[in-house]
Amino acid sequence: MKIGYARVSTSDQNLDRQIAALRSEQCEKLFREKATGKTTKGRPELEKAIDALGTDDMFVIAEWDRVTRSMNDGINIIQRIADRGAVIKVLDRPWLDLTTPMGKGILAFLSALAEDERERITRRAKQGLQQAKANGVQLGRKPKLSEHQQAVARQRLAGGESARSIAKDMGVSHTTISRLI
Repeated sequence: MKIGYARVSTSDQNLDRQIAALRSEQCEKLFREKATGKTTKGRPELEKAIDALGTDDMFVIAEWDRVTRSMNDGINIIQRIADRGAVIKVLDRPWLDLTTPMGKGILAFLSALAEDERERITRRAKQGLQQAKANGVQLGRKPKLSEHQQAVARQRLAGGESARSIAKDMGVSHTTISRLI
């Protein structure tokens, strides 16, 4: 049996291209999910797809980097599928024969490249945030209270008024006021 798996990272991304590729490969079962690839956790449909594999089944994926984000994760997935007596077919890498040790080694290498790309994306994002902070960009949500409102709330707190009372007057949560202390 051919079991297909498709994943995108965010809810606004579309699975159609991957699903079409898996259907053209004549997969009998399709597992699909929208889950981040940042971590190896939180992919229940991938787990179900691997659990559905039996001896001589084929795990089909449109793109290898949709399944794994690290070398170790890729190796673990390959091993789990092999332990079930199944093989992997990666549609965007038709030259890979994952039934051979060489094919498995190449796939592990590709997983390492995917991990490196993920780390570079993370590093660039962190550098961008640091640069924005250095340029004085205010990150995060806009404050619920203006600086003047915050000063008034602090004065009222210092005068003994409760955070709940002040919050009710200003139309915000009492925790917003409590954070000003």
